[in-house]
Amino acid sequence: MRLPTDAADAALAEPAALAWQEGFARLGPAFYTRLQPTPLPAPYWVSRSERVAASLGLEPAWLASDEALQALTGNQLLPGSAPYASVYSGHQFGVWAGQLGDGRAIMLGETDAGLELQLKGAGRTPYSRGGDGRAVLRSSIREFLCSEAMAGLGIPTTRALSVTGSDAPIQRETVETAAVVARVAPSFIRFGHFEHFAASGDHAALRALADYVIDRHYPHCRAAEHPYAALLQNVTARTAAMAAQWQAVGFCHGVMNTDNMSILGLTIDYGPFQFLDAFDPGHVCNHSDSQGRYAFNRQPNVAYWNLFCLGQALLPLIEDQDVTLAALETYKTAFPAALESALRAKLGLANPRDDDRTLFDATLQLLAAQRTDYTIFWRRLSHAVAQGATAATLEPVRDLFPDRGAFDTWSATYLQRLAGADLPQAGASMLAVNPKFVLRNHLAEQAIQQAKAKDFSEVERLLCLLQTPYDEHPGSEAYADFPPDWASSIEISCSS
Repeated sequence: MRLPTDAADAALAEPAALAWQEGFARLGPAFYTRLQPTPLPAPYWVSRSERVAASLGLEPAWLASDEALQALTGNQLLPGSAPYASVYSGHQFGVWAGQLGDGRAIMLGETDAGLELQLKGAGRTPYSRGGDGRAVLRSSIREFLCSEAMAGLGIPTTRALSVTGSDAPIQRETVETAAVVARVAPSFIRFGHFEHFAASGDHAALRALADYVIDRHYPHCRAAEHPYAALLQNVTARTAAMAAQWQAVGFCHGVMNTDNMSILGLTIDYGPFQFLDAFDPGHVCNHSDSQGRYAFNRQPNVAYWNLFCLGQALLPLIEDQDVTLAALETYKTAFPAALESALRAKLGLANPRDDDRTLFDATLQLLAAQRTDYTIFWRRLSHAVAQGATAATLEPVRDLFPDRGAFDTWSATYLQRLAGADLPQAGASMLAVNPKFVLRNHLAEQAIQQAKAKDFSEVERLLCLLQTPYDEHPGSEAYADFPPDWASSIEISCSS
C-alpha cells in the first residue's frame, strides 16, 4: 500500500536506520568541545559511496536527498546529533608539536552501527590554530577516493561516505573552492589523544581514555595481567600489519605524524599520499617533507617510532618500563612476518621456505635497480603464472626491464621456486592480491581537473574501479596503464 505523498516524502527525508549512541563523548568535556559545523553556500554532490552508506544503514533514497546533501555538508544537523571536535597532541615530523586537535573535522557522533560519522572541512574549531577549518575540492576528492581504494585493496582504513562541494572560495597557495568529506570509522582516536593527556600529567583522563578504548575496541585486554600493556601490544600488532600492507602494495602515506596514527591500526588522514609508479624505495611523496623523514622505505621504522611515543604515553598506566618495552618488541617480529607473508602471496608461493627472504630481497632489488612500474609488474607476473609461466607468457613481464639479462637471472630463480606448483591456481591467487588498479596521482589529478568544471564522471569512474581493484573491468585498460610523463611533475604537500 503506497503512503500518501506527504508521508512518503517524510519517510524518505528521515535516515530511519541512523540513530546515535554515546561513545567517545561520554568521556566528558576534557576530551572535546561541543560546536556546530559552519554552513557552506549552495552545496552540491561530488560523489557518494553506497557501500559505506549501507554499512551505516542509510537508504539510497535518503542518500540522494537534499536533506542528506545539507546534513553531510554541515548545513543542518541530523536528528539526535550532538557535534564536537576532540583535542589531542602529537609529534609532527619527529618534533613535539604540543596541543593539536580536530582543526577542521567535526564529529557528528557514533551511530547505532558502532561507526563514528565525521565531517572534514566543516569549519573552524577551537583547535584550528589559526586555520580556516575548511578543506578544498582537490584534497577532498583525493581523500574520498583513496579511502575507498584502500578498502577495496583490503587495507585497514577509515572510510568515506560522501564528498560535497561549494563554490565558496578557500585560500591556499591559490584560491580554490570548498568541499566536505563525510568520514566513517569505528573510532578516530589517535596516538596523539594519549600523548595529550600524558603530556599534561592528567593521568585520570589518560586512564579513562585507555579504559574506554579497551572496553569499546579491545575487550579481551581486560583479562590480561597488564591490561594497558596488552592494549599497547595489540595496537602494535595492528600497526605492524597495516604498515606491511602499505609496503606490499606500494603505498606512501606521506605524513606519519603521531596525530595521524590510528589506535585501531587504520590508515587515517589522507593528505600527501601516493601509490608508487616506478619502484623507488627512497621515494618521498610529500613535497613538504624536505628531510625525507616519511620516505617509502622509512615508513616501517617510523611506525615503530610512533608506537614508542604511544608506549611512553601509556607508561604512567603500565607502570613498568620493561613490560612496556616487551609489548613494543612484538613489532620486530610482527612486521617482518606480515610483510613476508604478503610478498609470498604476491609471488604465488603457497608454502614458506627458509630461503624465501633471499628471493624477496632479490625481487625488490631488481625492481628498484630497473625502476620498474610496481603495480604493472605484479599484475603482469600474476597473469604470466596463471598462464603457465612459460617464456612466452613471461615476455610481457620481461619487457618491463631495460636489463633483460637481470630479469632472466631473477626469473630462473623464481621459476625454480615455483617448480611443482599448480600454476593456474597460483596465478589465480596472485591475481587476488596484486591489484590491476590503484589510485595513481595522475588519475586523481585528471578527476580533480574535471570536477573543477563540475564534471564528476571521472570521480565516479574511479570509485567504481577502485572499489574492486582486482577485477579486470574490460574496457578500462587505460586506468591500469603506465603514467604519462607529466605525472612525475605532480607535487603533493601538506597544504589542503
